[in-house]
Amino acid sequence: MASPEKQPQQRNNMPRFSLNWLYIVIIAGLAYILYQGQGEGSGSVDKEVTYTDFKQYVRDGYAKSVTVNKTDGKARITIAPEKIREVFKQGVDRVGKAPTVSARIPSTDRVEEFLEEEGFSGTVKYEESDRLLMNILGSILPIVILVVLWFWMIRGSGGPGGGIFSVGKSKAKLVEKGEKGTGVTFADVAGQEGAKQEVQEVVEFLKNPKKFTELGGKIPKGALLVGPPGTGKTLLAKAVAGEADVPFFSMSGSDFVEMFVGVGASRVRDLFRQAKEKAPCIIFIDEIDAVGRARGRSVMTGGNDERESTLNQLLTEMDGFGTNSGVIILAATNRVDILDKALLRAGRFDRQIHVDLPDLPERVAIFNVHLKPLKYDENLDIELLARQTPGFSGADIANVCNEAALIAARHNHEKVVKQDFLDAVDRIIGGLEKKTKVMTEGEKRTIALHEAGHASVSWLLEHANPLIKVTIVPRGQALGAAWYLPEERSITTKEQLLDEVCATLGGRAAEELFTGHVSTGALNDLETVTKRCYGMVAYLGMSEALPNVCYYENQEYGFTKPYSEKTAERIDEEVNRLIAEQYARAKKILSENRDKHAALADLLVEREVIYREDVEQIFGPRPWKSRADELLELQEQANRERAEKMAEEHARRKEQEAAADAAGCPPVPQKGEEDE
Repeated sequence: MASPEKQPQQRNNMPRFSLNWLYIVIIAGLAYILYQGQGEGSGSVDKEVTYTDFKQYVRDGYAKSVTVNKTDGKARITIAPEKIREVFKQGVDRVGKAPTVSARIPSTDRVEEFLEEEGFSGTVKYEESDRLLMNILGSILPIVILVVLWFWMIRGSGGPGGGIFSVGKSKAKLVEKGEKGTGVTFADVAGQEGAKQEVQEVVEFLKNPKKFTELGGKIPKGALLVGPPGTGKTLLAKAVAGEADVPFFSMSGSDFVEMFVGVGASRVRDLFRQAKEKAPCIIFIDEIDAVGRARGRSVMTGGNDERESTLNQLLTEMDGFGTNSGVIILAATNRVDILDKALLRAGRFDRQIHVDLPDLPERVAIFNVHLKPLKYDENLDIELLARQTPGFSGADIANVCNEAALIAARHNHEKVVKQDFLDAVDRIIGGLEKKTKVMTEGEKRTIALHEAGHASVSWLLEHANPLIKVTIVPRGQALGAAWYLPEERSITTKEQLLDEVCATLGGRAAEELFTGHVSTGALNDLETVTKRCYGMVAYLGMSEALPNVCYYENQEYGFTKPYSEKTAERIDEEVNRLIAEQYARAKKILSENRDKHAALADLLVEREVIYREDVEQIFGPRPWKSRADELLELQEQANRERAEKMAEEHARRKEQEAAADAAGCPPVPQKGEEDE
């Protein structure tokens, strides 16, 4: 049993007191007192008349009772029910059951004498009430309420950072020096070694600036993280916040944007004012393209002018006439092409750190990070998973691991196994499997011929992507699909592009050859082929009729069609020629391998899903090695060399320690061991 000193203290779950409730209670109480102060005629009409009319009402017998208030010198008579319509010209439903008529009288001491003279025989009551106070409250209560509401708005309606006067204040989230931070370190970032090294230098400069300043170096003013979505730009910034022992401001580019003119620039000034007070520090602006879009590209006014004034202020604060020492700007965007050139120049963003999609070895490292919290099979081939996810970003791989865990739980598995990961990849790439989709035998056969055509042509072409799996199970919007392992090339040749176009047209070619008709199932294939061929002709200069010419649509020069109508016709002719040649080539390959294609289609109809091994049994092994295999071999070779180097270093240290022991001297500390 734990000692009382070690028992955790109970958290106080009592609601926090707010002055807003006190204001509400005070206003409600004043309103209730004012309402109750109406006296007997509460809910009824009180009509103020002259003293002459007051005497006439008493003289005519309209008074049921008389109340004299000595405080304000007024007398009030309650009108008899049968006389209400004569006095007020309205019924009881409008004026109430006990309406009154009041008038200021000359003397409250002689009221009874006056009533006796007029023959009044009802009751007379005297009161010294706070009616005057109620009147005063009724006059000043609206002013009090307005003042309270005004202060409430100034304080931001009780919320932190709000208020009408704080609209121009910075909304940046601050992580102070010495705090826990984001909980993310560089160990949580895998597969981006170059980008990590760049930002680690920034952190190292802040921790140990003397190391760099002794050599005359200066701290970089800014670093821009550029890359596709999901590659880890924001994760790198979180790691910097977790590693750097300096204040860290983080906000989004859209936090500067506001409909009010001048608010964005005011927030920029306030952000840098706070940062200069806490220098050295880091400012991180996520999605900076929201505020850093190039100026002058739109004729729109209003909000566009406000955005440009915000950008101008940001440019001035980053590198203007004033000093800005000790403040480092980190920013992230996936649309660097639309950013203003003044924002990208050296002195504002000295470094552009490209965070690209991970290649095969990097995906292996990312899988190792995201597999840590999972309970998975020890025999899981992580390299196989990396092969199955070409083009996936770090966020996609994290999604694969999470989906695999959910699928394993759905199937009541004790551990996440290989098939769960493969099902997760299929779910993310192809969509949800439609098990209730009903197809006729003819439709199923046509889809099998189509997918078998893709698989056959890609298997028989050298530069086509290697096949992984073929299925005719409907997923998402597709009735069938073929999964490939794209070669992650740094450059791509014309022959490689033509082989990929030919493999993409293999499905339509198989339909025409073996069924005698074509279907709508090749829509996505035709779209892909058309875009790729237009890119080859118009942008890459891979055409015999238009060689070495790029008609790139550059908005900077103010035109979107940098070629004539005659050239446009030639581009169309070249695209049609390329597609026709590759379509005929696909039909020829399928005609020469008719029996093998038919066997593959029959197997696909029977099993609905076939794999690389099944295609290899029918067509034989491919004689070409993919670049993915080469990358893995290079990675394995680098790992072996690193292990051998570490083993040699360990053996050398053991020899030094043994020699030191024999000589009776302490061992010499190695580099990196002085601080341990």
